[in-house]
Amino acid sequence: ATYIHFHLVLADSAFSCRDESFKISPCSFLYIVFSPIYFSFYTVASTSSNSLQDIFINCLHQNTNVDFPLDKTFFTPDRNASMFIEVLNSTAQNQRYLTTSMPKPDFIVKPVHESHVQASIICSKKLGIHLRVRSGGHDFEGLSYVSHIETPFIIIDLSKLRQINVDIEDNSVWVQAGATVGELYYRISEKSKIHGCPAGIYPNLGIGGHITGGAYGSLMRKYGLAADNVLDAKIVDANGKLLDRTSMGEDMFWAIRGGAGGSFGIIFSRKIKLVPVPQTLTVFRVTKTLDQDAGFKILSKWQQVADKLVEDKFLGDKGNLMEVMHKDFPELGLTKEDCLEMSWIESVIYNSGFSRSTPPPPEVLLQAKSPLGEVYLKAKSDFAKEPIPVLGLKGMIKKILEEEAAVMIWTPYGGMMDKIPESEIPFPHRSGTSFMILYYRSWSDTEKRPDMRIKWIRELYSYMTPYVSSNP
Repeated sequence: ATYIHFHLVLADSAFSCRDESFKISPCSFLYIVFSPIYFSFYTVASTSSNSLQDIFINCLHQNTNVDFPLDKTFFTPDRNASMFIEVLNSTAQNQRYLTTSMPKPDFIVKPVHESHVQASIICSKKLGIHLRVRSGGHDFEGLSYVSHIETPFIIIDLSKLRQINVDIEDNSVWVQAGATVGELYYRISEKSKIHGCPAGIYPNLGIGGHITGGAYGSLMRKYGLAADNVLDAKIVDANGKLLDRTSMGEDMFWAIRGGAGGSFGIIFSRKIKLVPVPQTLTVFRVTKTLDQDAGFKILSKWQQVADKLVEDKFLGDKGNLMEVMHKDFPELGLTKEDCLEMSWIESVIYNSGFSRSTPPPPEVLLQAKSPLGEVYLKAKSDFAKEPIPVLGLKGMIKKILEEEAAVMIWTPYGGMMDKIPESEIPFPHRSGTSFMILYYRSWSDTEKRPDMRIKWIRELYSYMTPYVSSNP
């Protein structure tokens, strides 16, 4: 059976898997998922690993006055191999980068205080050790915990720095880099049912990489990206100095929002603006087979209207949504029975990959592990500025049908994304961008030819070149 899923995905995060269609299936299914309507470096002599670790630890002690118990903050394969592997794997989302052939860090540091971050940078620079910084480990290509070029390298894992302070009166929240999107949403919902944050959907996304990288979320068309709503930040620069917005200056503050600005230091925490959300939101899910859209009329119409519909069409009851849909997208055939009314926090859970038949309580957002389990994956993305013609859609579908568990997600832009200038932050995909495309292929550890899965997604990406934007 071949299906096209049309359903509400209140947009997403950097890692856009939040639907059952991401589960690995032996059956030959095509899933095209739409957010439908939303559709001084020092030179050191070569030394042993143990010696390097001891030198680094001594350096840490010399550069911080805050104690750090080594058994909880410093992990090496020499001291405790099993614990080292456990920590390395703890938040890594793509199993491709945890295989034995992949380079491993000499050690992992898990700071529990900002001064530990400062000391880690100072000591890494002094000893000529390359840093990888991990917040949630959700990056597709394992860049936060693998280095193919620089050796030796270490990981600064920020997962113990996860404090969240919600200030409803100030309409803001301070959140440390090691917290997840799910934790952030949960803590906001504890304080208010009518406040939200325009971050991503996927609950185990680390806040650090999500905002730095310009990732998108459920309220993007209404309020822009999470990076657009950052009011202040604390960053440890390359000299180990702790800076806020005032002391870093507006140029650096601009550069660390949305353009993957890891070159400037380690962002320790951010102050993000809270935004209003209604008490009731509406979500829906509609499934169509390819036979039901043989002429690609639904796909074509979606491309014409998705970025132009009112940006708050889901921020209300089903009556308002039905009115908009019947007027602007009747081809979908949406009915009231397809629609579900719920709170904002419930909609987050609904679109996060958890069971929809028996939705878990909000506390599920506090878990760090993915509801999708351990997967090997390859993903790429594009931005479309013009509708893909029918001929292009036919070739696209033909290519997708070559795989058993292929996923493509189209996320509409428009709304606030059209109104924010492309120079506002270092994220250029603004006015004129109709929708974003995510190509995704996952497999299990029993896959015999993972290279063929990667080859396929690159071929699809190449096929789509004439239909998508460039520069950027």
